[in-house]
Amino acid sequence: MPDFRLRVFQSVARHLSFTKAAQELFITQPAITKHIRELERSYAQRLFERRGNRISLTEAGKLLLLHADEVENLHQQLTEQLYALHGAARGRLRLGASTTLTQYVLPPLLPGFQARYPHIELTLLNGNSEQIAEALLQGHLDLAFVEGRSKSRDLHYELLQEDELVAVRRPDTASPPHLTVAEVARHPLVLRERGSGTLEVLEYALKAHQLKVSELTVAFYFDSTEAIKLYLAAAPACLGFVSRRALVKELAAGELEIVEVPELQLARQFEAVWVQGQPLSAAATRFLAYAHQHSGGNTPHSV
Repeated sequence: MPDFRLRVFQSVARHLSFTKAAQELFITQPAITKHIRELERSYAQRLFERRGNRISLTEAGKLLLLHADEVENLHQQLTEQLYALHGAARGRLRLGASTTLTQYVLPPLLPGFQARYPHIELTLLNGNSEQIAEALLQGHLDLAFVEGRSKSRDLHYELLQEDELVAVRRPDTASPPHLTVAEVARHPLVLRERGSGTLEVLEYALKAHQLKVSELTVAFYFDSTEAIKLYLAAAPACLGFVSRRALVKELAAGELEIVEVPELQLARQFEAVWVQGQPLSAAATRFLAYAHQHSGGNTPHSV
């Protein structure tokens, strides 16, 4: 089994944060610091440059990360092959997902998968679609799930399920239930951040009407759908755009309402994604098949 200190180092290097590494590995921040210092003493090299609250990899750190990733991949392959000899599913599966999928799609799937495959260790990295694609290309993830329209030639995409963005606001009986694009453009908007698949879909829809987000009044950009919903509940003049599946509780409670904008085409796809030409591990294949089976998608992979 690889040295746990290497796993700590990889987590810090991936997040460039001791705090986030501690959260991911469920250990204290002082323990993270201790493991990194032990590695630095062992190799007689500084692995991170520290500038105030920011850290970056040194040349020695970059070299260690390259080989630590290779060691982890080799250990994963060995584990899978050994347990495959007697049919057991075991190993580590590094998942990633864009924010909407992390909040509303994957969490209900995880308990059932863990019950079926208790010896597969799961981790989940959350970020926007752009960040998740980059993490895949850097070898930090085995399988990811994203939304949006942009595609990388270096990644393979597979449909998981359909989704739709909707315009949403605080309930207002004095306002019409339908808006034109021109009327939407006159509202202050509350939107997801740059790099998110949600914003990208909206940008494409507006482009069909010769509109750019930069030309509109944006009250706030958030990196969370939950933050958008809370903001809208306190801002009756604003409109937001979020996934329909993120509104179930708020619609039922009468806290928010959907505004139809027939001119905007806001359908999108949730997709599984992995590195082009790189076969999925046995654990990733099992999870992808399970996700298809339990999220309403087709199942091209067997469980």
